[in-house]
Amino acid sequence: MKQEQIHTLIEAAETQLQFSYAPYSHFKVGAALLAQNGSVYTGCNIENAAYAPSNCAERTAFFKAVSEGVREFQAICILGGPDGKLGSLTPPCGVCRQVMMEFCDPEKFKIILGTGKGNYVVYTLKELMPQGFGPGNLKD
Repeated sequence: MKQEQIHTLIEAAETQLQFSYAPYSHFKVGAALLAQNGSVYTGCNIENAAYAPSNCAERTAFFKAVSEGVREFQAICILGGPDGKLGSLTPPCGVCRQVMMEFCDPEKFKIILGTGKGNYVVYTLKELMPQGFGPGNLKD
């Protein structure tokens, strides 16, 4: 690779730093990707309050099950709160809902949200993701 190409990529990546959205870590990242055809594709980091690169409890449960050959499910219960103190409902994030769409019948799969045995609400996946995209959308 020529030094000129390297410098071009460095400059492009540096330019991307100004577009970074990093209100949580304040760690800005810019990138420049050189394609085989000579095109350069740039990008910057974009954080999310949901910390999407992390793995939620719901997805951990699904992935553990699927990794052991289980692919049919009836319900999931989700509890959560600051420092583990249950004070309000903790609905699944959009990424988790999408994972659920992959493996569950949205009309039948139940999502239980609560703050304890005496306070909970049961939803279907369809109620929480009414126009979800899943395997059925890819069938003829």
